[in-house]
Amino acid sequence: MESHTSALRGLPPCPAATAELREQVASFVRRNVMPCEPVLDAGGPEAAAALRSLQEEAKEQGLWALPLPADLGGQGLPLAEYAHIAEAEGASDHGPAALGSAPLLDGLMLRRHGSSRVRELYLKPLAAGEIRMSYAMTEPDTPGTDPFLTESTATQSAAGDWTVNGRKWFISGAADADLITVLARTDGTAPDREGLSLFLVPTSRPGFTVVRDLPVLGAGGQCEIALEEVTVDAGHLLGERGQALAIAGERLLLGRTLRCLRWLGQAQRAFDLMRERAQTRTRSRGPLGDLQLVQRHLFESLLALRSTRPLVYEAVAQLDAGRDAHVEVGLAKVAAARTLQQVADAAIQVHGAAGLGPDTALPALFRTGRMARILDGPDELHITSVARRVLRQMS
Repeated sequence: MESHTSALRGLPPCPAATAELREQVASFVRRNVMPCEPVLDAGGPEAAAALRSLQEEAKEQGLWALPLPADLGGQGLPLAEYAHIAEAEGASDHGPAALGSAPLLDGLMLRRHGSSRVRELYLKPLAAGEIRMSYAMTEPDTPGTDPFLTESTATQSAAGDWTVNGRKWFISGAADADLITVLARTDGTAPDREGLSLFLVPTSRPGFTVVRDLPVLGAGGQCEIALEEVTVDAGHLLGERGQALAIAGERLLLGRTLRCLRWLGQAQRAFDLMRERAQTRTRSRGPLGDLQLVQRHLFESLLALRSTRPLVYEAVAQLDAGRDAHVEVGLAKVAAARTLQQVADAAIQVHGAAGLGPDTALPALFRTGRMARILDGPDELHITSVARRVLRQMS
């Protein structure tokens, strides 16, 4: 059987050591993480115990926190190299958490914009997998693509403490988070373009409530939260007052690119399942793969993968070089989301009824693909944003 790495095309060249590391990560995800997915998906104490066990195994195998800075206990892998790993570990939704790379965005944010107290309290436990963070921006009654309409507020007392009030929803991992970064208005009124700030809120504080689980296409993991007179000290303001969108902008481009890489990994997983089904499933007249319509599903899926992968790695290259990557990330985000949905859908079709049930990962992969076209901004947002930038460049 060909290796996971040799089955891929469209990858830019990488050092031999990185290719070997990618293969190690891919093997860990296949052998250790994927068999645990039903337990991890279910949540609760058993899921937490299973995740801790996987994290210990990753540490023992030297695969822990590959992209995190070395001073935080990570291995400091540069983005251009980590991109290859991100695709491999992202083949499972739980891969980044199991391998310790999930806190990358939060860790970099706290490192750059957290007060000395915040960095001392949270950075190393976060990097070690001892605490977990979520990011709360979207609100029930305002468009998620328009942060200027944010209704959550934070007011400062004479002593310097902040009191946060508001409601947020579709917050990934909020039920298990120890800390949540909350976008709130500190000055002005909606829809002022100034006056938004970010706060780090411990979920143990009085007034913080997980209101409800919000199943997405039948699966859990997203939550609605409420903050009622939640007080944090001045040190839990991230960056400067009113600078939330600048901080959020830093993490958005990298975050979207990492999602694209992980969606590629999941699309590749769906393709591999489809190919195996076409090769091994037999009918009275021969293998399923002999049917031209099945061959078309394979062709169109392979075309989508081979066309999308270079777009995603171009976004990686632009970010790694420190250049403006808005166009490249926008193209990659739309393409990767579409590809995951397309390939997962084709794989389900080739599997027939088996693709709809619990015996394969395909329902979860399809669900993620459909979510991907809304997460981190819907397709329409990126399409118009990229088009406007291109038109401005031509004027």
